[in-house]
Amino acid sequence: MSFQYLLDTNTLSEPAKPTPNENVLRQLNIHQSEIVTASIVIHELMYGCLRLPESRRRDVLWNYVQESVLSLPIFNYDCQAAEWHAQERARLTKIGKTPAFADGQIASIAFCNNLILVTNNVADFQFFEGLRIENWFVS
Repeated sequence: MSFQYLLDTNTLSEPAKPTPNENVLRQLNIHQSEIVTASIVIHELMYGCLRLPESRRRDVLWNYVQESVLSLPIFNYDCQAAEWHAQERARLTKIGKTPAFADGQIASIAFCNNLILVTNNVADFQFFEGLRIENWFVS
């Protein structure tokens, strides 16, 4: 199987919204056999869900993660990703950029697995050298 896209948290959580972005839904349908996510994204989704007060919304989100998200291939932050992340973090620090640590982990997993990172937060990832990014929220 040939994977091409690593979905960031905002893209992966979009289908669970009451009114999801149509462009994202269309792209998810087109590329459904080519998408993966990262263990860091799973953490962000679960953490965000567990921070919500107990409610129907929280239950819906939790079920979405359990039934849909966890059925995707999940790529881990391994030694190769850690090395690339450290190099990029050092380089970015020298030029005055300090992306969130979790974003660096997600970027490194995408880069080291030759995947395109799909995110609505392009600005959070734009300075990582060699990282390919797409935004499915725009047509």
